[in-house]
Amino acid sequence: MFRKKTGIAVALLGLFVLSLLGVQLNAKADRSSVYVIPVEKNVEQGLAAFLSHSFKEAKESGASHIILDINTPGGAVQSALDIADVIGGADVPVTAYVNKRALSAGAYIALQADDIYMAPGGKMGAAAIIDGKGNAADKKAQSLWHAEMEDAAAKNNRNPKYALAMADPAINAKEAGAPKGKLLTLTAEKAKEVGYSEGTVSNLDALYTKLGFDKADVHHAKEGFVGKLGRWLTNPFVVPVLLTLALLGLTIELFSPGLGIPGAVGLTAMLLFFTGHIAAGFAGYDSVFLFCAGLVFILLEIFLPGGIIGLIGVAGVIASLFLAAGSFTVMAVSLLIAFSVSIAAFIILTRVLGKRMKFFKKLILTDSTSTENGYVSNQNRTELLGKVGVTATALRPSGTVIIDDERLDVVSEGSFTEKDRQVKVVKAEGSRIVVREI
Repeated sequence: MFRKKTGIAVALLGLFVLSLLGVQLNAKADRSSVYVIPVEKNVEQGLAAFLSHSFKEAKESGASHIILDINTPGGAVQSALDIADVIGGADVPVTAYVNKRALSAGAYIALQADDIYMAPGGKMGAAAIIDGKGNAADKKAQSLWHAEMEDAAAKNNRNPKYALAMADPAINAKEAGAPKGKLLTLTAEKAKEVGYSEGTVSNLDALYTKLGFDKADVHHAKEGFVGKLGRWLTNPFVVPVLLTLALLGLTIELFSPGLGIPGAVGLTAMLLFFTGHIAAGFAGYDSVFLFCAGLVFILLEIFLPGGIIGLIGVAGVIASLFLAAGSFTVMAVSLLIAFSVSIAAFIILTRVLGKRMKFFKKLILTDSTSTENGYVSNQNRTELLGKVGVTATALRPSGTVIIDDERLDVVSEGSFTEKDRQVKVVKAEGSRIVVREI
């Protein structure tokens, strides 16, 4: 009887524990999850790779909402377009929080979100497209960008006029604070007024409450050291510097093997280039293998000259760089800059510094193979001048003459000289000995 009662008590206790666990599991299942992703500093390919990775993490973690914490002055158009594709592919709502500034490409990214909230004093706009020199881009590029800005606004039910006014000063948006001739930059108040912001909140915690996620699990995407290093090394301004150092260092090492330092600098620059692009998610080890294979072919050209092997090696190296690049255009421009700067630098090193500094003299061949320095290309037989010999063969006009029991190849001064005729040496210029019939 006692055992039976004990068994019933244990069973009831087990059911109670299971019910508590079930309640806890249901509470966790019902609890929302928010993923916060920072969009900071310049918009470039490294940031695009970081956002792509973060969105995948958010999906895998089962996030029910994604918040973009934006504070950026803008950046590359292609990178912004790539980020727009990432946001567009999200299967959960995305909210942009303009935490101070979303300028230029940053404004375009914010417009991709389903909702936009702004911090007090926040600004969004000034999205005119410019080229690498800071001038207005060509009409073709501007037309594409204007269409992208309009589409970004329209797809989330915002008035496209103001998005276009951010990119085109010819649009009159006086009511929003930008008369014709000025680019539109919306303040937090004006953005709410024209329907480009759902509201102004002081910080992220206030935003969670506004969205109904004050009790949600919040996860912050963070860039590790490798990610930050990848973003820095793939920056469009850093890539040409790395390629220039690599090209110049390896070229100097090939022209003057044994120096060591230029070659080490070149290889280090290439190591940093591939490390950054692999860390940013643009490149794989296949591009590194292709680069190494190309370098081996270039070295083989030194021992097996002919040109073909060297051309294959150069093609392999260039192909590996484009394979590793996040953007074909960025890589093409970077290579053009690297080649131009390297050629100019090599000329300066050899023509200017090479004459003044001992180290750079190793790059230039200064020795001349002159007669004064003891170099002779042919033996000069000046001692034969005036000597007489006999033709061993007919001279037509070249032939053989015997002088002092030595057979010599000569040419006659005339057109033809028969065999066994006496001749006299009248000229001796290197290997050319001229005779005249007596």
